[in-house]
Amino acid sequence: MKLIEGLYYSKDHEWVKVEGEYATIGITDYAQDSLGDVVYVELPDIDDELDAGDEIGIVESVKAASDIYTPLSGKVVAVNEELVDTPEAINKDPYASWIIKLEISQVEELEKLMTSQEYEAFIKQEG
Repeated sequence: MKLIEGLYYSKDHEWVKVEGEYATIGITDYAQDSLGDVVYVELPDIDDELDAGDEIGIVESVKAASDIYTPLSGKVVAVNEELVDTPEAINKDPYASWIIKLEISQVEELEKLMTSQEYEAFIKQEG
């Protein structure tokens, strides 16, 4: 399982990369591996205002469908439209296959997320 140092991780298995006031969000390697072959991704709309914990989309695989949640509050400024035509990109590289970019409205919410080491310990407890 691949983890990237410097990213934040949520208990719902999303990763977050923060750049200034913006956050790029996707699902973790652990999540894509658990799902299996991804065949469909549903994305939110640009300019959607979201609160931490809101659903931002759905990832469907040959095994199951899974809701994706935003770990941070903010406004959607970009969605990865490429995933509509090539959802399997999430399986190839879940950290390059981001789902949304968000303008962060409550930076203090980052304190509730995990480091890569904390997330690794979390998934070992889950498994």
